[in-house]
Formats: sequence, structure tokens, C-alpha cells
Amino acid sequence: MITLFDPLSLGALTLPNRILMAPLTRCRAEAGHVPGEMVAEYYAQRASAGLIIAEATMVMEGNSAFWNEPGIHSEAQISGWQKTTRAVHQAGGRIFLQLWHGGRACHPLLNDGRQPVGASPLAITNDEVHTPEGKKAYVVPRVLHDEELPEIVAGFRQAATNAQAAGFDGVEIHGANGYLLDQFLRDGSNQRSSGMYGGSVANRARLMLEVIEAVSQVWGSQRVGLRISPLNSYNSMQDSDPVGLATWLASRLNDCQLAYLHVMRTDMFQQQVGDILTPIRANYQGVLISNMGYTGAEANEAIGKGTVDAVTFGVPFLANPDLPARLRAGAALNPADPATFYSPGPAGYTDYPTLAG
Repeated sequence: MITLFDPLSLGALTLPNRILMAPLTRCRAEAGHVPGEMVAEYYAQRASAGLIIAEATMVMEGNSAFWNEPGIHSEAQISGWQKTTRAVHQAGGRIFLQLWHGGRACHPLLNDGRQPVGASPLAITNDEVHTPEGKKAYVVPRVLHDEELPEIVAGFRQAATNAQAAGFDGVEIHGANGYLLDQFLRDGSNQRSSGMYGGSVANRARLMLEVIEAVSQVWGSQRVGLRISPLNSYNSMQDSDPVGLATWLASRLNDCQLAYLHVMRTDMFQQQVGDILTPIRANYQGVLISNMGYTGAEANEAIGKGTVDAVTFGVPFLANPDLPARLRAGAALNPADPATFYSPGPAGYTDYPTLAG
């Protein structure tokens, strides 16, 4: 029976295990959204993961949704990420970069007064955003017109090219959690009544599929992954038929021949419930990776049953840089400190102990 500790052929790569590191926003970039030496140390500490998927990274200037998140749209950012990829590779690891556009989750105070953009004129209502002036309400986004969307696709394409220059092994397209591509995908946030990017599922998925095609032209599809969250209500997200959406998309993505499909299986706020993994597994023919709330034992069981091919761990990897060794040994896990998830400096970032001390 296949276990967490068995190798996995994932697109153009062979992973030594199926314990993957989920993308985690940590807000440790330096001025200009440049990742520095501390970011490189953090990821290198976790190089025993089968694959590291680095945090959500801005593909285009002026679309910050977090304070001090990294970007991949400038030469300084490319050089900064080279420190990370070099450190991870020297430690024997593999690392993808998650390409991301925040859409309506961005805020003018983070972007020199620029109004965020989105699929429809609907603001996020169930949370506030951290800004230099404290927590603020989200604002209504400016609606992107159909003729503007090729520029968004071009931004993802250039970011993919920049990620190659930075030395990554591949990229993951962020199509989850209420950011731009997800805003177009789900009908709770995409209420366009005309044009090529609203209405039917095929139209709502069009922007995501165009981005996949553009990024795959840069990397080859076998070094491109996609993350989706059909159930997750984070960032005021909802869909009238999440299971139907997941089923349709799983089947459609077979044409893309991606390295993997990365699925967030539940809603972190439990506003939407349903089984999306079963229909996705039944309809998607490629490598399926799942995320959200797995213990090592549950992940091992899911892989053994063939429900998924690998599991990404978020908070457990944040607090346990040697997570694969701990899971193999059945060792206790370090508890995570939520107070340091987004704080500056090394505390709660690079100072979690390993089993070796």
C-alpha cells in the first residue's frame, strides 16, 4: 500500500515523499516586497518536504493584499527569490512559487491609493484588511472589463518567466480563497451578466484557463499546478453549486495536463459543506493533492486508499521544519504560535526547533 513516505511522480519531477508544504503567507518580505535572507533560511529549513509550495506572490505591481508579502514582478524580487531557491536546492529540496493576484482583496492603503479590481462591484464583507493605518474595511473593487483581461493574463505569463529566472522548479497558479481567479470562477463574486467571462461555468472559468495556458507556454504544463477551493467561504466567497463547479472543472482540467491539482477540501468557516474530493477524484485523471486539517494518520490513510496522491500541510510545517521526520518517527509536533504568523522578524518563523535540537 502506498504511504506518505513513498516517492511520487509529479509532472516533470519525482518527489521523495508525499508530505508537501502548503503555501503560507508569512509577511516577511523586505521593502519593495523583496524576499531576503530570512525567507531563504525559512524555506531551506523545510527542504525535506516532498515539495515546497512557496507563499502567494504578487504577479503584478500595485496588487498587494497583505502587508509585506513578496512579489515576482521586479528585478530586485527575482534576485531576492534566487536566494531562496539556491538555499532550498542546496538543502536537497524542490520548490514551486505560487503566482497570485489579490483582486478585490487588495486595498488602496497598500497600493498608493489604487482601487482594487474584481469580477463584479462587490466588496469583501466578513473581514478587515491589515494596513499601515491599522485594520480597515475592504472597498468595492473597480470592475475589470473584458478587454482588460488579456493584460492580467500577460501579467501571469511574465511572472511565470520571472519565476524561471529566480530558479524555481515550477509554479502553482493561485485559483483559490477569493482572490482574482477565484472571484471570476465562483458565482457569488462573479455576477457579470454579459461578455465572455460571466454567466456559465465555462465563461467564469475562462480567465483561469487562459492563465493556465499562458503559464504553461512558459514552463510546460508538467511544471504547473493549480490550487482551488470550491467550498471555502474565506474572503466572502460562495458558489450556488460548489460540487457541480468542482466536478465540471476537474473534468475540464484534464485537457491542461497539469503537474497536479491542489484542492482545499473544506470551508474553514463551515458555511458551505459538501464532498468535493470524491467527484474531483472521479473526474480528474492527474495527480490530486489535498489540503486542510489533515493529521499524519489521516493523510496516510487517504493516500493508501487512493483518495488523494499527496497532502499539503500548512500550520504543521510552519511550526515543524522537519515535519517528514517527525511523522515517520511518530514524534510529537511543536505547537504553532498564531501571534507570530504575520509578525516581522525571526520569532515564530525560523526559530522552531527540530528533533535534532
